[in-house]
Amino acid sequence: MSILYIVVITLIFCLAPAGVLWLCRRVPFLDKVGPMMILYALGMLIGNLPLEIPKMAVVQEVATSVTIPLAIPMMLFGCRFTRRDASTQLKVVISGFLSVGMAVVVGYLLCGKYIPEGDKIGGIMSGMYTGGMLNAAAIQSIFEVEEQNYLMMCSYDIIISFLYLIVLVSVGYKLFRRLYGESGSKSLSESDKRELEHQLAEAKRNPYEGLWSKVGMKQLAKIVGWTLVVAGIAAATTLLFDEAWFMVVFILALSTLGVVFSFAKPVRKLKRSFDIGMYLIYIFSIAMASMADFSELQLADGLNQVLFLTITVFGSLLLHAIFCRVMRVDADSMTVSSVSFINSPPFVPMMVAVLKNRATLIVGLGAGIVGYAVGNHFGVLMASLLERL
Repeated sequence: MSILYIVVITLIFCLAPAGVLWLCRRVPFLDKVGPMMILYALGMLIGNLPLEIPKMAVVQEVATSVTIPLAIPMMLFGCRFTRRDASTQLKVVISGFLSVGMAVVVGYLLCGKYIPEGDKIGGIMSGMYTGGMLNAAAIQSIFEVEEQNYLMMCSYDIIISFLYLIVLVSVGYKLFRRLYGESGSKSLSESDKRELEHQLAEAKRNPYEGLWSKVGMKQLAKIVGWTLVVAGIAAATTLLFDEAWFMVVFILALSTLGVVFSFAKPVRKLKRSFDIGMYLIYIFSIAMASMADFSELQLADGLNQVLFLTITVFGSLLLHAIFCRVMRVDADSMTVSSVSFINSPPFVPMMVAVLKNRATLIVGLGAGIVGYAVGNHFGVLMASLLERL
């Protein structure tokens, strides 16, 4: 019977993201809510059902331990690093990392010190707000933060990041244009309109369509093969260090090698690696959320966590705007790069459509790609800094 329970729970964790993605493509409201928030809610519901589910802890442990090491190289394989708009990209990246780092330090000193594992949570936030949920999950694996504390942070982050995006889309970008002394609207040529429509369509397409075809399966096999090669090299690298450093070295080696291998021609030809990696993040999300125990939530810690996240998100936006203005970066590039850092690159095409400025597309995506690649290293450094404050 125990094997049956393991199989059933595994199928739920593996297939639930597919069902949620299917619903999001067909129900506009759910699409706006986003699959990540829905999966967190579903996982928390499963974890707090008033019944005992045998062997669920085993599946939870395996799912959260295996998905992230596989997802890191897969998602980095799909990133493209180019020299186009290099000057502006460099400026927004420097500004973005400085802004997040400073905002995290301020938030930690004011509120983060008063929450459990606040220094580690600050490190996770540093990686998450320069890269994305991939980086947050990876840094959580490094520090082995208590599931309850991590889930509380993720749950509040979804709400605060959504509010941040609403502010930018509604009035924020207009305010920044005015403060920067730039025109309020930009016309698009027909070719730019077509390209922007193409990018928006790409953002909404089903990236897993045709995955189980003969061609799709070949691609999947190659993606898994290259991922195992990277994981093997990363694991071998850990042998050079003390056993206590295993997870830190392993995750950072995966991140570094994922970037290095992304330049190899056979890897660059893999079309679905980012999307396969993202699906593993979805599995991780529902499995991790199912570990939440509402009976252990404390209101005081929750309030400090909300304030910590709010200071970091909106404080980094303000600092990013100031730094970009000093470095002569235009308002639209600043806005799009901020969205890329805080909400992650998949939100960039939507923000570009709001701005009607396709020139910012490459800058925004480029900033997010650097964040994916460096976010884990940055998060570890920030946690080490906060521990000493």
